[in-house]
Amino acid sequence: MPITEGTKEYPWKLTTPPQTSEYEMYKDEKDGKTILVCTVGKTVLHYDYRCVNDLAAMLKKHEDWIELGSADEQKPVKEGTVEAWGRSPDNPIGGWYGLKKGLRGRFGMYIPPLLEILGLAEVEHNPRNNRMRSK
Repeated sequence: MPITEGTKEYPWKLTTPPQTSEYEMYKDEKDGKTILVCTVGKTVLHYDYRCVNDLAAMLKKHEDWIELGSADEQKPVKEGTVEAWGRSPDNPIGGWYGLKKGLRGRFGMYIPPLLEILGLAEVEHNPRNNRMRSK
């Protein structure tokens, strides 16, 4: 049986855009909804799995580099960034892709590297102010 990456048994091994931290992510089901489980150290974040295709579609439509702008849920977010889009009432789900109250932020930190390894986007790997675009 082939190994399927992105499962609980074989999670994607990812690195944040500045390449300073490693984390794991896998696809799972919770309450009848397909989610991404993102484990960073001992912190476990959940994102609506729709974010993968929705973000890829937004990047294709945007047609240029877009700043990631990662921020914790409680912090203000810079407009026009991936993070702002990931919590905007104007995105396809009408709000937060993050599902765990208090831990819904950091969309711009943890989702872009997944799109990169899935071949859906290019992501910069500078110490700060990274951007992404459709591949």
